[in-house]
This record gives sequence, structure tokens and C-alpha cells, in this order.
Amino acid sequence: MKPNMFTLPKNAQNPIESSAGKSRIRREIESISSLTSLSYSIKVFNVKWQSIRNKLEELLSTLSAIENCDSAENYPPLCSSLSAITATLNNCHELSRHCVEFSYSGKLLMQSDLDIVSRKLDDHIKSISEIYSLGFLTQSNAIIVPRPRVGASRDDIKFYIRDLLSRVKIGSLEMKKQGLIALNEIIQEEDRYVKVAVEIDNLVTVLASFLDFQEDDGSLQEEAAKGLCVIAGFQSFRGGLISAGIIAPLIRVLECGKSGLSKEFAAKCLMKLTENSDNAWSISAHGGVTVLLQICVEGGGELVGSVCGVLKNLVGVEEIKRFVIEEGAVSVFIKLARSKDEVIQISSIDFLQTMTSGDESTRQMTMKEGGIRALVRVLDPKSSSSPKARAMALRGIVNLCFSSVNSVNILLNYGFMDHILYFLRHGDGSLQGLALKAAFWLCGTSEEAKKLMGDAGFMPELLKFLDSKSFEVREMAAEILSSMVIVPRNQKRFVQNEQNVGLLLQMLDPEQANFGNKKLLLSILMSLTSCNSARKKIASSGYLINIEKLAEAEVSDAKKIVRKLSSNRFRSILSGIWHS
Repeated sequence: MKPNMFTLPKNAQNPIESSAGKSRIRREIESISSLTSLSYSIKVFNVKWQSIRNKLEELLSTLSAIENCDSAENYPPLCSSLSAITATLNNCHELSRHCVEFSYSGKLLMQSDLDIVSRKLDDHIKSISEIYSLGFLTQSNAIIVPRPRVGASRDDIKFYIRDLLSRVKIGSLEMKKQGLIALNEIIQEEDRYVKVAVEIDNLVTVLASFLDFQEDDGSLQEEAAKGLCVIAGFQSFRGGLISAGIIAPLIRVLECGKSGLSKEFAAKCLMKLTENSDNAWSISAHGGVTVLLQICVEGGGELVGSVCGVLKNLVGVEEIKRFVIEEGAVSVFIKLARSKDEVIQISSIDFLQTMTSGDESTRQMTMKEGGIRALVRVLDPKSSSSPKARAMALRGIVNLCFSSVNSVNILLNYGFMDHILYFLRHGDGSLQGLALKAAFWLCGTSEEAKKLMGDAGFMPELLKFLDSKSFEVREMAAEILSSMVIVPRNQKRFVQNEQNVGLLLQMLDPEQANFGNKKLLLSILMSLTSCNSARKKIASSGYLINIEKLAEAEVSDAKKIVRKLSSNRFRSILSGIWHS
């Protein structure tokens, strides 16, 4: 916590001199705490004192980490370092006094003295860390400092994270692990903890160094990758991660990481970093594309899903996309699309869509390699594919086949039309919607497709959707029907069911809530009036009055239908029927 501003009394004692009877490390810790508090009262050389304060806090965390070590006070190298630290702290204390009282002789000289103290603090931090890393000091009671309370100040959070970082840097394997776990817990809890953490010098560098750590069971590597993945979730910090050089070690984790979770976190971190296509070349330059593709070739379980996400970002760069294709990615991902794993299926189909979008040569290659058949198999109601995978397959099919008559014929040969009809009849809401969109697309491909859809039994199913609560569904079903009944064969088939015409006329009741798609319904009826049997059924329907009301209301399409029904030729046909 920052103290109130104050002027240091001339007779104030140096904290080091007034701490007799306490352990040397405890005296140094109290001295640093006193200096840190005092530094907030200094109004001059703010930048230099901020730097010194940061180093004092890091030294404080480092000393706190070793305070409970067995026999620390009697270890000669540490004793020597503590003596040097005492001298530097005394010097720093005097400089702080002069700055608070504005009693220094000159600005340049004071700036030079502050730079010297700053460099000495760097040396002390390095020295203590090296001594601890030798392993001669053992923890007797290695307890991490209490976690900041909810609503804690920025300084309290920063001190806590610095303490964790010190323990991670110089602690035993178990302490390193505890420190990384605690760090990950706090940065996942609230965004502001991440922002405070990344401001601490070397934090990202320290985390990155553990990606290559080989001295444990892989826990440290896993926690480091997890922490970096959290930080990468913030777009503003991604540039700093790249500058810290984390790409190469992340790729090494993917290639030979000690655990599946380490690889998963590494892949997710790379996926976030490559959302910016400028970072794609960094992955490529370190051989990452080949590593990613190899994981897909080996079919590495859930990891493939995240790897697909990285590759999807990378192929936005045309040169990388060409390389991926040359390496045989198309056949690899078609094979993955047949996987029984939902995540792998969805991710691989999504990647194929990205690869083929706007790229005719890759689209043709995908069809040639069996991509259409693989996607239709996912769609097959007899398959074990999930609704999400089927939905993705439907999107993939439309994307793959939208501009090729030949591909539509291939689709029909594989039973695509039967699958669509099945989901119109039996699918859940989302699948029915996608099946409706697929039917709309299929209907627009050719007149032959319309005939086949009529023969397969699409029109009765589409008629049911005309009464849907969703305006979008009603509109799309009406558009498909309107397009289908242009074909004479479909007109005759439509009126074979006595109820179909009556249902259409009934829906044209101006008082019905779903009357909004009347234009399309009238269009369907207009097409049907080209068929004699349809005209007879319209004229004899009890709901013909709805058309007449619309005609009286000056609805042009309704007036046209009435005129057709009232033509002399048609009247003679009706007269023959009525008098027979």
C-alpha cells in the first residue's frame, strides 16, 4: 500500500541499524519494505525511482522465498551476498533521504548514483537466484504468501505475483510447480490480474523458458503453456509474446511435449496468436506447418481440433496454403472427416471449407480425392455423426458443390437427396433448417433436380413448413415450392393429393397471422393454374373465396388467378363437368 506523503526527519534511524536481534534475511526484508514505502514520497527522478522500486520488490520476493530455508544464515555464499545487499540498501537509504529533502548537490550526480544503485540491485537479484539454484538451500516451510483479497490494490497484486515469480525462478521443483499453479489460478480469475502480471519484467520470458523444461514429469511445461495461453487470449499482449520468442518453444512442445495437455495448451496459444495473419510467417519459419500437419496425419485425438484451428488461420496466407496443399493436406483432412470423433470431424470439415472457399483448383482436388462422398457419409442418418457434425457437413457440401452441375450429379448418386428429405421429416429444429437451406440450394441447381425432388416427395414436406411459426422458414419453404411447381410434372404430382390445393388456399385467408408470404403462395397457385387438374381443384375448393377477397382488394396476382379461372375455355370445361 502507498503511504501518505511525508518528509523524512533528520534523526530517523536506518531500519537496518534498528533491527538488532532479528535474522539477517528478516532485517534485509524489513529494510527493503521501508525503502519501498519511502520511495513513494520522492517527488524527483520519478522514472529512476520507479525502476529501483520494481527491483526492490523483486529482491524482496527473492529473499522472502529463501527466508525459511534450512541453515540459510550459515551458508557462506549467501552471507557474502547479504553483506553486499546491506551495503547497497544503506546507500539507497541515504539517496532516498537526499531526494526526499532535496539535499543532493546536483541532478547529474544524483542520476549517476541512482543508476549505480539500480545496477547493484540487478546484481544482487541475480546472485541470490544463482545461489538458490545450486540446491544447497532446502525449504523447511515453503509457503506461498497469502493471495490478495477481492478488490486488493494493484500494488498488493503486483507484489503477490512477483513473489510467485521469484519462487518459480529459484525454488525447488515442487515450489516452481506450486508457484505456476498459483499464477495460473489468479490470472484466470480476473482480467486485471493478467494486465498486472504482464507488466512485470521477465514474466513471459520465465514462462517461455519452462516450455523446454525437461527435469520433471512435464507438469512445469504444462503449467507454463497454460499461462501463456491465458495471456495470448488478450490481443494487446500478443505482440509482446511474439517478441519474447515463444513461437519456437511452443512448436517444440507440439512436436515432443511431455503431456497431451501441454500440446493442447500450446496449440490453443498458437491458434490465438495466428488470428493475426502477420504472425503466420513466424510459425512457418520455425517449421511449425510441417509439425502441425504431422499431428493431423497421426490423428492425435482432441489435439487435432486445435491444430486445425491453427492451420485454418495459417492458410489465409496464400504461400502457406500452397505448401499445405503440396504436402497432401487435402487427402489427410478428407480422411479425418470420416473420424468417429466429433471434434475431429467438425474441425477437419471446417478446415476443408476454408481451403476450398474461392479456390476452384482446390475444390476440384477435394472432389477428386473423395471429399463429396466423405461429407455425404457424415450426413447419412445411419451414421453415428452428431447433429453438429452433420450441420457442418451440410455447409461443407453446399460450399464444395455450389457451382458445379457435375458435383450435383455426384451428390445425387451418393444419396444426398434422400438424406435431406429424411432430415426435413425427422431432424431437430437446427437440422431441419439446414436441410431446408440445402433443399433451396439443390432446387436452384437445375430443372432436372426439381423433377427429382418432386418424385422423391419433397413437396408434401415443404407444404408443412408453410405453417411454421418462423417467418424465415415459411418464406424459404414457399420459395422452394414456387420454384418446383414451375415444372409441369411437379404440378400434376402436387394436385394428386386432394388436400394440397385446399391448404394453400386456406393459408391465403387475410385474417391469418402468417399471411406475410402471400406473394409466394399466390405465385405457387399461379403456376398451378397452368395445369387443368389443378385449376379444377382450385375452382371447386371451398376456400376459393380467399382468392376472390384478395382480387377484390386489388391484389394483382389474385386478380390474374381469378381471370384464368374465369376464361371462356375453362368455363366450358367446368360446364361439361357440371352437366355430365
